[in-house]
Amino acid sequence: TQYSFSADPALKNAPEGFDLPIRDIRASLGAGFVYPLCGAMQTLPGLPTRPCFYDIDIDAKTGDILGLF
Repeated sequence: TQYSFSADPALKNAPEGFDLPIRDIRASLGAGFVYPLCGAMQTLPGLPTRPCFYDIDIDAKTGDILGLF
């Protein structure tokens, strides 16, 4: 929790002798490491290999922006 180094919100500060339940282990292959997920932790999706701004263009005749949606 944000108040303790344990998974138990009742234990404050830096308690000793506790178990930390890990619900999943994921691999970040591009970065070259693995990381555990504990409790209700959420992760954000990764970025694509090709940035989407390559598909955005401006029509020179009308001034319309193409490729946003």
